[in-house]
Amino acid sequence: MSIHLVQNLISQYRRAEDLASRQVIPHHDLTEKQHLTELRSLIASLDTAAIAGILDALPPEDLLLVWGQIDDSQIDDLLDEVSDATRDIIASRSNYLGAACVVNAFELAQGRLSQTTIESVEDLEGITPIWVDLVGSTKADRRKIGQYFGLVLPDPEELTDIESSARFYVEECGEIHLHSDFLLDKEGESRNVPVAFILFKDILFSVREEELPVFRLQRLRARHQTGSVSDGMDMLLDLYAADVEYSAESLEDIYSALGEVGKQVLSERISDEDAAKTLAAIAEEEDLNGRVRRNVLDTRRALTFLMRRRLLSVAQLEDSQQVLRDIESLDGHTAFLFDKINFLMDSTVGFININQNRVIYRLTVLSVIFMPLNVIAGIGGMSEFSMMTKDIPWPVSYAFFTFGLFGIAWITYVILKMFEKRNPVRH
Repeated sequence: MSIHLVQNLISQYRRAEDLASRQVIPHHDLTEKQHLTELRSLIASLDTAAIAGILDALPPEDLLLVWGQIDDSQIDDLLDEVSDATRDIIASRSNYLGAACVVNAFELAQGRLSQTTIESVEDLEGITPIWVDLVGSTKADRRKIGQYFGLVLPDPEELTDIESSARFYVEECGEIHLHSDFLLDKEGESRNVPVAFILFKDILFSVREEELPVFRLQRLRARHQTGSVSDGMDMLLDLYAADVEYSAESLEDIYSALGEVGKQVLSERISDEDAAKTLAAIAEEEDLNGRVRRNVLDTRRALTFLMRRRLLSVAQLEDSQQVLRDIESLDGHTAFLFDKINFLMDSTVGFININQNRVIYRLTVLSVIFMPLNVIAGIGGMSEFSMMTKDIPWPVSYAFFTFGLFGIAWITYVILKMFEKRNPVRH
């Protein structure tokens, strides 16, 4: 019944507002305020779940009207209760962020990172972050955060169309833009996820569409390690270093997976079904190895850009050079894995050819066995055979003829086996 009472008060308010706009009734302000006061009192008497149900049921314009009458102390609980669609409507007309958007701000506290979850722009007041991380943000969300800090945050999905040579640049106002790909290695799936970085006033902004293991790892480290980062540039370099470590772990997984595949390939026998599964596993590892190589190449280009533009301090320059040395060591591993993958691929294809040759060999043996039989059977079907055996009853003659065919087939088979023993075929 609460929803009907709310809708009735909204209708009365809309009607009074319409009459006031046409100046039909005097003292319209008092009438409108009276309806809003009644609506506010009704909302205050309901619990959070009931209010959330009412908000989800209202159209957008009525929803925003009711939302304006809710006490500030109930807002946080209501945002957790309402549906994603309702929260997106609220976010579009207020400083609140969309339901799918996850924004975390990190500031230094006694040498460690302190994380603050941002649900509205007002949550940024009173903190001095060195890193603002946006995941799954909409254009409206990026505009709200960007306006607060005085910059424009890009859409990471649109960065994939940019030429690789234009992904790293410095604006005239001092903004440093880097558009990099980070590896996401899931079981049965691997891909490179674009991430947009902006360094502005010693604050690192990262914009991406989905959560990445590298970012989770870096947040964990920075919260527990004192003095690991001091500004946004340190944060950026640590993210690139963590990305290289994650790539190295992916290469170790490839080594293990190829070791299991190698045991199957180098077994004495492998069926065509097993060979098909093996080829699929090898192709998957080859794809992951290629993505790792592309990932570290992109990281190398980003670090080289920072070093070439002289944007790093002496300590940061040493850290970048160490990361580049780690990348060089990974290049050798990826090259070795490519060779190993090619070897296993060729071996698997070779086993498939051997299986096919076995089938063809059996068919060849059968054709050789039946070749003389076809000749003799053709002779037996001629009229001369009937003339030669006219004094013998035909059941007897054809019975001897049939046994003769089997005998010739057996002799041919024995001869082929003797030939095979003298010239063995190694599978």
